Amino acid sequence: MDAAVLDWANLLLRWVHVIVGIAWIGSSFFFIWLDLSLNKREGLPDGVAGETWMVHGGGFYHAQKYLVAPEQLPEHLHWFKWESYATWISGFCLMAVIYYFGAESFLIDRQTLDVGPAAAIAISLAMLAVSWVVYDLICRSPLGNSTGPLAVAVFVLVVGAAFLFSNVFSGRAAFVHVGAMIGTIMSANVFFIIIPNQKKTVAAMLAGKAPDAVWGMQAKQRSTHNNYLTLPVLLMMISNHYPMTFGHEYNWLIVAVVLIIGGVVRDWFNTRNAGGGGSRTAWQWPLATVLTVGLAVFVSVPWNVETLDEEKMVDADGAFAIVQTHCVSCHATEPINPDFDAPPGGVVFESVDHLRTHAVRILAQTVTSQAMPLGNTSEMTELERQQIGAWIRAGQPD
Repeated sequence: MDAAVLDWANLLLRWVHVIVGIAWIGSSFFFIWLDLSLNKREGLPDGVAGETWMVHGGGFYHAQKYLVAPEQLPEHLHWFKWESYATWISGFCLMAVIYYFGAESFLIDRQTLDVGPAAAIAISLAMLAVSWVVYDLICRSPLGNSTGPLAVAVFVLVVGAAFLFSNVFSGRAAFVHVGAMIGTIMSANVFFIIIPNQKKTVAAMLAGKAPDAVWGMQAKQRSTHNNYLTLPVLLMMISNHYPMTFGHEYNWLIVAVVLIIGGVVRDWFNTRNAGGGGSRTAWQWPLATVLTVGLAVFVSVPWNVETLDEEKMVDADGAFAIVQTHCVSCHATEPINPDFDAPPGGVVFESVDHLRTHAVRILAQTVTSQAMPLGNTSEMTELERQQIGAWIRAGQPD
């Protein structure tokens, strides 16, 4: 497919994905807040768990929640489902445009696993499907009755998948696939559990039967999971801009820490929304801060910097020769890489001065994170990365 067409498809799909994603996340955050903020009082109708009053946009709103269902269905009932479906569909299409049509550049890293585009795409699709099946089985198992063990099991599932992805795809694709996996689980929760259970409740009422309270409990459990997974999935989906995350040797461990940070932050909001305070909300932000600072140090400190022997050092011409060999297929005024019709980010490497101008970015993406060249299709060696890094750290001498 023409690179210009892919660029437009990328932009428009990304725009749609952000729009519908905001709608889905917004409704998720609102309804979890609403559920946790309910107050019980005398005189509420039978079956009402609580109510809350809100003010917004110059008006007052009064909401009540029925534990199972009201005695009679209202004439108009709004279903919150298309926000979820549209987010997943647009996200999957966006991933296909970037990582399936551009598999050689973005999906595959032959130094990680030497597979062709068709095999890599098949693995990607299979992993997304299997992740939902495994997650659903965990929730339906006895673990699903215990919040703590269930949370640990889901955590292990996601981190294990991240480790697997990092040993199959490029680092960039691995992180995006973690996000896609979580997004698939979240949307599948809506499609296979939450909405069907709500439809069962409506059908029972129309048939004059009492709805089973278990349907609502199952839907609420999955909705709560979605709420706690939201913050980590957002970071995964924007991670492609930050190679210090996906390009790290232990990127799966970064995923683990992000999951914990996101869960801890959401727990603070949810606890506060439920009226909690004091010691119950005193630990989340300090812990999240410590973990974030620790993560930043972990991914930023160059642990494996090696001192090169004098005879292996390169001057400006040597550094430029390495870049010419491995980088200019994309970073040229007229790229020869078919996935680009313009140099990515407007960055070109057609002179030593260009290298000096972008030295910090080269160090971050080619040496520290090894995110570039894309998929390492040019097979840049570890020695060449060290030579570029040593030249930059030495001040880019002539």
